[in-house]
Amino acid sequence: MYYSWLDRWDERRARRGEEWKKATDFILDADRAFPGAKNVATIEEFCVLADQAAADPAYFDEPAGSDQGFESQGGWLKFPSDISTDVEENNVVWAKITESGSFDQAMVIFHHWNASARNRRIASFFSQRGITVVEIAMPYHFERSRSGSLYADYMLSPNLGRTIQSLRQAVWDGRKLIRWLKSRGYREISVLGMSLGSWVAGMIAAHDLAVSKASLFLTVGSLADMVWTGRATPSIRESLEPAIELTDLRRAWGPLNLENYAHNLARPNLELHVVLAKRDKVVLPELSGSFMQKLRDAGARPNILELNCGHYSLAMPPYILFAGLSLKRFLSRAE
Repeated sequence: MYYSWLDRWDERRARRGEEWKKATDFILDADRAFPGAKNVATIEEFCVLADQAAADPAYFDEPAGSDQGFESQGGWLKFPSDISTDVEENNVVWAKITESGSFDQAMVIFHHWNASARNRRIASFFSQRGITVVEIAMPYHFERSRSGSLYADYMLSPNLGRTIQSLRQAVWDGRKLIRWLKSRGYREISVLGMSLGSWVAGMIAAHDLAVSKASLFLTVGSLADMVWTGRATPSIRESLEPAIELTDLRRAWGPLNLENYAHNLARPNLELHVVLAKRDKVVLPELSGSFMQKLRDAGARPNILELNCGHYSLAMPPYILFAGLSLKRFLSRAE
């Protein structure tokens, strides 16, 4: 009876999130994802470029010499993004810093899609235990929100190119922030990603050797499969389905598929921690299980915690307490 109530609670929470989400046009917009691309008119042409980007180890490498423009004051940090978009507010990155008084370890948090508040309790908990917490605003969220938008529709949408650009921008922003933290003297850098933020955190961990620990909450490898099957994205699927098959969407968003970087995530100097929800209707457990197997096949040994809750009810006690304690043990473990 309890789990039936929990499932209903998750469903009500999902419905609240649907109030503002509307189906929008399917658009390729290849030049956003692949700068310099011209006259891309078909899905196949887009997929060829996506295949090349997924195979390019430098695709998520931010430009050199972009360490200028950081402003830190009153617990806030802001700096220019190295990807310029047509939304002016989105081109400045904001991060809330909760200092620990120690330069031993810093953790960068990448929030979930459409987050409405930062994680004050998490920041307070870990800062009191010697870990400085930096909560970055992902593209089109918080201070970077598009004027007039009711949710972060530009970060994840049926616009294939803009979605890739947004995730790539989030990775570049995160890596730029990590370089700043290293310049400040932090010895160990960890990343924590929640739901959509887990793609960003995972991509950064896969490409940036400065990251020694990565914790991925409610994650899966294929963004295409999550959008196609997940409870939080029916409006996006409604727009995609008449225009593109799932097999082509997997190719088109291949640069965002964490399974394509499983060997990077299995590097010996990176520790992985994963929290999954067995009753998840947003990130289906079978998709997460497939990703975990890909990591194992690549040689990774992720520390996995599976909880008998849903995607949204992970935020409720006792599940959030179990997840938090598991994360604490993971971060406290000596390298």
